[in-house]
Amino acid sequence: MAILYLTDKRQLTTYEEITRVLGPLGVDLKSWPVPEGEGLRSLLGKARLDPPEQESLLAHFLDRFDYLKTTLGYQTQDLIVLEPDLPGLAALEEKFRACHTHDDDEIRYIVEGEGLFGFVLPNQDQVELKVEAGDYINVPRGAEHWFRLTPPRRIKAIRYFTSREGWVPIYTGRALSSAFA
Repeated sequence: MAILYLTDKRQLTTYEEITRVLGPLGVDLKSWPVPEGEGLRSLLGKARLDPPEQESLLAHFLDRFDYLKTTLGYQTQDLIVLEPDLPGLAALEEKFRACHTHDDDEIRYIVEGEGLFGFVLPNQDQVELKVEAGDYINVPRGAEHWFRLTPPRRIKAIRYFTSREGWVPIYTGRALSSAFA
């Protein structure tokens, strides 16, 4: 279940409350429960997945991909797996944590673990949204945001693309609020 953290330390926990705050940015947040199944549960429980295992995991979610292809025109998908022992994780975290935008929507469907998306609101205030398994998020192109892992430092997320070129970060140089730094 998603939780939105405000700079004044309040937490919003309903999709209605969260949508009210993030709506002006165009952020789309949905609950898409992760399907059940022994094979899927086994894949989700692994820290690392080889390419055939990643394809097998993605096959469990083809209905979601077909929906996004039909409704939003997405053409490709992949799986990002971050875990504490991943080589180069610290450098990736540093890259994700800087405020940036994209020229395309950033869509993620969290299937295991959790992370925090931060956003700069139209009034320049900042918030962070904790997403976890079953949360689908579409961060629209041009929305200033960042991402960081929570202390378990583990997440598996399906990413959807119209083109990978649109996901290149455009760094804004904005400092994070002390509430999230």
